[in-house]
Amino acid sequence: MTAVSTTRMDETSPLTSATEASVVPDPVRRQARITSALVATVILLTAIAPLATDMYVPAFPRVAGDLSASATQVQLTLTTFFVGMALGQLIGGPVSDQRGRRRPLIAAIVMMSVASVVCALAPSIGVMMVARLVQGFSGGWAMVIGRAVIVDLAAGARLVRLLNVIAGVGGVAPIAGPLLGAVILQMSHWRVSFWVVAALGVVMTLAVLLAVPESLPFDRRHGGGLRAFAVAGRQVLAQRRYVGYLLVSGSAMGALFAYVATSAFVLQSMNGMSPIAYSVDFAVNAGGMTVAALIAARLAGRVATRKVILVGQAAALAAGVAMLVGALWLGTPMLLAVVCFFVLMSAQGLIGPNGGALASAEVPEHPGTGSAILGFVQWVAAGIIAPIAGLGGEHTAVPMALLMVAGAALSMIGLLVLARPEKTAAAGAATAGNGVLHHSAP
Repeated sequence: MTAVSTTRMDETSPLTSATEASVVPDPVRRQARITSALVATVILLTAIAPLATDMYVPAFPRVAGDLSASATQVQLTLTTFFVGMALGQLIGGPVSDQRGRRRPLIAAIVMMSVASVVCALAPSIGVMMVARLVQGFSGGWAMVIGRAVIVDLAAGARLVRLLNVIAGVGGVAPIAGPLLGAVILQMSHWRVSFWVVAALGVVMTLAVLLAVPESLPFDRRHGGGLRAFAVAGRQVLAQRRYVGYLLVSGSAMGALFAYVATSAFVLQSMNGMSPIAYSVDFAVNAGGMTVAALIAARLAGRVATRKVILVGQAAALAAGVAMLVGALWLGTPMLLAVVCFFVLMSAQGLIGPNGGALASAEVPEHPGTGSAILGFVQWVAAGIIAPIAGLGGEHTAVPMALLMVAGAALSMIGLLVLARPEKTAAAGAATAGNGVLHHSAP
């Protein structure tokens, strides 16, 4: 059973017009090449960022002491990682559109492993910053190519379902990351966390060699160079609905990282929660995001994807408003904060993967470039929002709550205004003879 011929889709599914239908290869041929090993490998690739970050963050005080660095300098190693992630995704996608997926993916993973070894051996904070930049760059490069492979091989509801499964199962990484980091700190040295990432890089390389085929044939590749990238970028950004879904995902990511950057202060400094209890709470919230993404995967083809996103946005907005009320007038009570954080994280599981899937569906001729710009925007949002959320200091949750509200509201604007369905496009798709039942979406 193919996803295109028998699955109910909303107006924002990858087959939204006769023109798009003509550029999407036969789904039967494409879907037959997807294996469980391939999906598992892509899931492993998505674990790079949370593992390289969450295992390392609990060690900040020890890193500062060992490398004779200030807290601000150690924090900058996180910022350089995010910058590298953004740049790696921006460049890696277009390069893979030109060169294919497999070889650039292997090169990126090898580079990431080498950078992780340098981090483990870093003699100074300066070396650590540079190594983290390279680690983030190569990790982002690998992540965007892994996503592009799935976009190459899947279409329709199956694309939405696969991206949700990848996000859901990959959600184990942010759950395990801080817990694994705490165990490493308890039993060994903070440098061991980077050796673990380097070892995972070796495993990833072997997995790609064994399970990931070249998914982009020569006749679908695009010419390289900065000019070609600029042309592809303009074509991608000229698609209004793609930009809308870009805002959907990027704004939601910003709201999420407002939580990531300041939740420790809100729960520990303001409410006295212990570090162990905080780690458990963080893991539970990440579990909520994982479960939500898996639920969204089950709903693909049954419920309009836009409706699933809207439910997540409404929940995130409600959590932000409740958090703001609590921060302004109630002294940010622990129970309120815990509930709001759980709702926000769970909502991200409904918004992020679905928004990314629909964004990719809008630019089928440039999947690598589309994924690259999406990843770039998401990680830039993370890098910008994280320090802004902490501007009020460690004894107020107002800036974080404002960013949560703003992120959810902008995400809704992206969905309901910029990415609004076009009746003419929907009608065209309905008459294209694809056998897809389109139903209305918000």
